[in-house]
Amino acid sequence: MPTKKQQQITDTVADVIKTKQHRNRPDLQKFGEENTLPGDNSRYLRYAMASWDLQPINISDPVQVQNRIQQYFQYCIDNDRKPNMIGMANWLGVDRKTVNNWKSGDYRTETHLPVIKKAIDVLEELWVDYMMNGKVNPGSGIFLGKNMFQYKDVADVVITPNTPYQQGEIQDVNNVVQSLPDPEEKTEE
Repeated sequence: MPTKKQQQITDTVADVIKTKQHRNRPDLQKFGEENTLPGDNSRYLRYAMASWDLQPINISDPVQVQNRIQQYFQYCIDNDRKPNMIGMANWLGVDRKTVNNWKSGDYRTETHLPVIKKAIDVLEELWVDYMMNGKVNPGSGIFLGKNMFQYKDVADVVITPNTPYQQGEIQDVNNVVQSLPDPEEKTEE
């Protein structure tokens, strides 16, 4: 039997939930799932779980790494799925940080960098195609470009004077500067 305080808390929570359910905001009824169709969540989970029971490979062998990456890409082709970095890492049986270490040349540079670079170049080419053909939300695409492929916003700033100084104006400025007291000299007060 709940205490009186516990019952008050339960009633308050129930009131809050009821209020939120009845607040006539149709724009918020499917918040976060606006573009989700029935079956999408189970399909995406099936894709993610495909790598769960894969036999481990010797990740120190670049040939096995390359073959597994190619298997991942073929799986994506066969299932009409967009490949991604974490999916590739899951198929390799490593975490995302390991793939990033290989990519940046921090680890197994001689053996894995060429293979990972080639795979990431494929992912980047797909990302560019998706962006150029409107197949990914622009905000999400920009996020992916910056975080996965090291793209960045660059702004060049060029400062040009509106009117160039005339020789006489420069002399006037020099005269003012020369008339200022020397900060090294002590003045009598």
